[in-house]
Amino acid sequence: MDQRQHKILQAIVETFVQTASPIGSKYIYESYDLNVSPATIRNDMAALEEAGLISQPHTSAGRIPTHSAYRMIVNNMDLNQKYMSKVKNDLLKVRQQVLLKRTKEMLYDTVSVLATVTGSVSFATIPGQDRVFYVGISKLLKNPEFATDTNQTTSVLEVIENDLYNVLKEFDIDEEGILYIGEENILPEFSSCSLMAQPYEYKGFTGVMGLLGSTRMDYPYNLASLKTAIQLLNE
Repeated sequence: MDQRQHKILQAIVETFVQTASPIGSKYIYESYDLNVSPATIRNDMAALEEAGLISQPHTSAGRIPTHSAYRMIVNNMDLNQKYMSKVKNDLLKVRQQVLLKRTKEMLYDTVSVLATVTGSVSFATIPGQDRVFYVGISKLLKNPEFATDTNQTTSVLEVIENDLYNVLKEFDIDEEGILYIGEENILPEFSSCSLMAQPYEYKGFTGVMGLLGSTRMDYPYNLASLKTAIQLLNE
């Protein structure tokens, strides 16, 4: 097998790996710069077929690699640094996506538990996205002050649903976290609420987790719950 036939075989193998479809001489001629005519490519493919390296699965003009072709490729492959670097980048990219998916699931579970034990709206920012998810609206609405003042309640819900992420961006939330009670909040819509938030870190991802509830909330218990929930993320 000469060098040109080897290139044609590599082209057939690479294309078939990607497409799972038989490859014809016309495709090789148009897709690879071999500086030969289509007739020459057809002759080379005939030689490769005669050598048992490609076969014709049906009556079409396309050919597919045989097991012998794969063996030849494996026996002569060179896993150079460029190839290894590409694979490493692909693996790291997919691993990051998997870790992000797990992080979202863990955060959602943690926020759900936190809302249950505190009776407040629990929230967390989503790593890498300008979004925040929250749980516990129904628990907030059970408080009598929100049940009776529908206008105030509507204002609170609108901020939670539409602008909570931007509100959190306005705060400088360091390791100490924040805790605003009633009118201490920067938004008049939250004047009947208390807001606490702490930074979290999980699997290399960072964000903010917190609680929003009535000013009548049990502050020591809720703050301890928030801090403990964040600690448990990594246990």
